[in-house]
Amino acid sequence: MMEPPAAAACASCRRRPLPPLLCLLLAALCLPPALGLYTVNAIYGDTITMPCPLEVPDGLMFGKWKYEMPNGSPVFIAFRSSTKKNVQYDDVPDYKDRLSLSENYTLSIKNARISDEKRFVCMLVTEDDVSEEPTIVKVFKQPSQPEILHQANLLETEKLQMLGECVSRDSYPEGNVTWYKNGRVLQPVDGVVVINLQKMVDRTTGLFTMTSSLQYMPTKEDVNAKFSCIVTYYGPSGQKTIQSEPVVFDVHYPTEKVTIQVLPQSSTIKEGDNITLKCSGNGNPPPQEFLFYIPGETEGIRSSDTYVMTDVRRNATGEYKCSLTDKSMMDSTTITVHYLDLQLTPSGEVTKQIGEALPVSCTISSSRNATVFWIKDNTRMQTSPSFSSLQYQDAGNYVCETTLQEVEGLRKRQTLKLIVEGKPQIKMTKKTNTNKMSKTIICHVEGFPKPAVQWTVTGSGSILNKTEETKYVNGKFSSKIVIAPEENVTLTCIAENELERTVTSMNVSAISIPEYDEPEDRGDDNSEKVNDQAKLIVGIVVGLLLVALIAGVVYWLYVKKSKPAGSSYLLNPPLTSNSPNLYPQSDAKGKSEKAAAQNFPSLPRTASKHVDKDLGNIEENKKLEENNHKSET
Repeated sequence: MMEPPAAAACASCRRRPLPPLLCLLLAALCLPPALGLYTVNAIYGDTITMPCPLEVPDGLMFGKWKYEMPNGSPVFIAFRSSTKKNVQYDDVPDYKDRLSLSENYTLSIKNARISDEKRFVCMLVTEDDVSEEPTIVKVFKQPSQPEILHQANLLETEKLQMLGECVSRDSYPEGNVTWYKNGRVLQPVDGVVVINLQKMVDRTTGLFTMTSSLQYMPTKEDVNAKFSCIVTYYGPSGQKTIQSEPVVFDVHYPTEKVTIQVLPQSSTIKEGDNITLKCSGNGNPPPQEFLFYIPGETEGIRSSDTYVMTDVRRNATGEYKCSLTDKSMMDSTTITVHYLDLQLTPSGEVTKQIGEALPVSCTISSSRNATVFWIKDNTRMQTSPSFSSLQYQDAGNYVCETTLQEVEGLRKRQTLKLIVEGKPQIKMTKKTNTNKMSKTIICHVEGFPKPAVQWTVTGSGSILNKTEETKYVNGKFSSKIVIAPEENVTLTCIAENELERTVTSMNVSAISIPEYDEPEDRGDDNSEKVNDQAKLIVGIVVGLLLVALIAGVVYWLYVKKSKPAGSSYLLNPPLTSNSPNLYPQSDAKGKSEKAAAQNFPSLPRTASKHVDKDLGNIEENKKLEENNHKSET
């Protein structure tokens, strides 16, 4: 078995003496390779620092660095003498101006390159020995951030197409590319996910460029999905990754469903509203044209995705449909247009006479049950108005209003302005004031339009201006005057409006004569009571007169019986044909009263005065009744 050349050289060096330097070189060749490995990791572009792994021995002559070619042959690149302290660098083009050898034999290489990834050897030579220790240099280069290039403009469902390419450049050593969707790894699936990775090296720099293409068949669920890629590479401290920016693709898919909507989205629609029908499809891109079908139309109306109806009426109630232009898909909705009608009879301004009847009706027609209520002069009424006999207080502004509670804003109202007219009606009252120094005469007036009141003194015709009037309410008011007459007077109250002129008079006694005080305010409800009181007074007076008459007759008969015949004759002389007829037969009652007064002069004078007063009151009351009767007529 033949020895290798190096072994033979070593053996010859031992057998026979050779020059020392030559033996050292031969000894270096005789050392077994890679007795111990020391590794230095370097970053591409940085400085590689390689300390000599050997301890500097005593008697060191010089030290050298070399690297080994792929075929194992050495290339010396640096020399340093321990005695002369000089450094020499071999003429190696790849390391020109890049090397530095320190006194402790540490070798530095500036601007690390991929070609520097080699096996370097440190040699320390003495007179007796040659020591060597290798160092392995590893160079790393972080790749650039990956980019997704050649992106698809859009993706169509059910179609395998190129999504894009993930490219990462200038990596060493080469890296690996992985695709992600929404943060999850995309695994290759035949016909759905196809990934192809290519790695290219730059012959000049030795750096790698990784390109991974992705073919993908999207679905509807991929809308807004985020696609990205990650490059995994090795650095001095181990494995690392760099992620690309996420990309979202426009995914197109056909329409599978059509939907119709009513805008605005309100639960109720009323007459006068504007309605917009909106038709949409769930495809991407969405359809731009549709066919709209409205009630009463057999053919669809071609339009964009909206169809507008303005000022809708109740006849717009019905089923509405929309479909794609090819009529392949359709959706429908039902629209109910709510309405509310109100008819008030009569309405507007109505003028009626007091006491007349006025039928009023408020008729409602609506799509749902409506609420109806009445308002009079801004006050809500409890019941509907009914006028069988109009009174002044019935006049006013009436409003019939109705609403649909479920339909916001659907409200109708109509108004009735009722005017109740009447001719002036007058009732007069009088009373003596508590100070006994004056009397108050009141003229109670009813009528509409409001009558104008004037006071006059009968006989003289003078007008009284110092009057007071109460507030005019419900067609009624009163006018009063305060007087202190020195003698009996007759006052006249005149009330006049556009319909008629009414006049009523009242006798007022002098202030010195007390008289019956009538109540100030007598309404229609008390008129019968007043008449009854007048009748009662008349009856009492007549009764008193009859009692006085009977007492006189009884007394006369008593005196006649107690007197002799002659005396009786003197008291009652016989009537002859020649005597005057002072007491006509028709006035028998007056004769009796007169005879009683003549035959009984001893009767008190006060009684006569009272009788005269009562008779005067009777006449006055009779006159009052006649005036009232004229006024009512």
